[in-house]
Amino acid sequence: MLSRCHGLLLVVLCLGLAVAGASFSSAGSHIRCTLNGVGLMLSLSPRIAHQWSLLGLNLWNKATSNDLLERDSTRSSRVLNFFPVPVEEECLSEDKRRQGTCMNTYECRIQRGVSHGPCALGFGVCCIFTASCDNEVQNNLTYVTSPGFPNLIDRPMNCTVVVRKIDTEVSQLRIDFVHFNIGQPNAMTGVCEEDVMVINNGRRSIELCGWNSGQHVYVDASEGNEPITLNFRLPGGLQSRMWEMRVMQLGFEQRAPVGCLQYFRSLNGTLRTFNYLPNGRYLAGHDHLLCVRQERDMCGIAYQPCARDSFRIGPGRSNATSVATSTTSVASASGNVSAASPAINLNNAANSSNVDVVEGSGAGLPEQQEMILPTGALPSPVSFNEIRCRDRILIPCDFEEFITPGNNVAGVCNLEHCGNSLCRQDEIDAEGNCRVETWTTPFRIRVAFGPGSDAEGALADNAGMCLTYQQLACVA
Repeated sequence: MLSRCHGLLLVVLCLGLAVAGASFSSAGSHIRCTLNGVGLMLSLSPRIAHQWSLLGLNLWNKATSNDLLERDSTRSSRVLNFFPVPVEEECLSEDKRRQGTCMNTYECRIQRGVSHGPCALGFGVCCIFTASCDNEVQNNLTYVTSPGFPNLIDRPMNCTVVVRKIDTEVSQLRIDFVHFNIGQPNAMTGVCEEDVMVINNGRRSIELCGWNSGQHVYVDASEGNEPITLNFRLPGGLQSRMWEMRVMQLGFEQRAPVGCLQYFRSLNGTLRTFNYLPNGRYLAGHDHLLCVRQERDMCGIAYQPCARDSFRIGPGRSNATSVATSTTSVASASGNVSAASPAINLNNAANSSNVDVVEGSGAGLPEQQEMILPTGALPSPVSFNEIRCRDRILIPCDFEEFITPGNNVAGVCNLEHCGNSLCRQDEIDAEGNCRVETWTTPFRIRVAFGPGSDAEGALADNAGMCLTYQQLACVA
């Protein structure tokens, strides 16, 4: 019994010394302990190992004590790991630049990751996974980088990275563009004619080029084992490019709502169109939703330009000549609802005093008017006096204003925003500030840019959009 108590005291002593960074050995008891990056390792003689197994310290396997005694008669020692393998959760690298997965150091090596500092109180390592051209991504969190990152690429090349689901429960990928700078689109058309990155999930493809650092996208994963590909086509050699993208695989409970290419999860933040630069050009042919998660006790949201000139969606509109339509199509954020309406002829309206030259935003009437409404909501008939822009931003409206008491004229929902101002002239305050509020949920903005064609106006008219948003508390 004394030897057993002696052995237990040695374990306590070993724990204290090992945590302090020392090692300990006892020739009489045939015990040796060390502390490495994984845990506390005890080497025991067969006799001591058997005695401790009788005390209930059989921690290294589930065999019976008789089996242990029989096996130990042919072996010189056993190894005990008193600490479990670290739970695989996110961690931060030692230089605070990248996120990784906390795991056993040997598991990190087996999966071809690189250790970037300790985690789990020193019993694990923050394992960072990276991939580049012609690699496959098979981890929950991986950084996809340009060859030689952070060095710039100045030669023609094609680069493909394949992302495979690590589990059948994976529903989406979230791709964060930590750094993303490749060739700009055609300045007149907005088309990615040279450099382009194509994200393809087998059903839909997304094309991006230019500068998109700080942006992100959600990409649906297929129900089967079909991979998602990231394909860079860089035909020229005069551009300098680099990219670093964080690719995370998400389960169903973490996914963005259906239809949302971007999803923001905070009370306030910033929304930008792709390739937003003061001297840049927004990308043609993009039609997607920017979604904001509604936080608790928040019922509304307000949008404001990041700066006085941070909303430039095409040139100002001019008077219409004639437009005819027989159907108004109402596009909901969660589905499509159509409502027949009388034929409208704007031949006379275009020449009337109701139609002005419009430099800023407003609702329009194309051959098919498109709106974002809550499911099942239909607006009352309104008189339209503007023509829809080819490239535009659509923000859901509060249609209660159509039935507000005291309205002597039909309310106009300013659904569509384009030109050089988010707001109409009558919506800008005395200090020149523009603010658009809406209490329609869910909080979504639709970016609807038409196909590439020669743009009218100067390049500054096509820089894109940068908006800040702030969720508004519910009003009792």
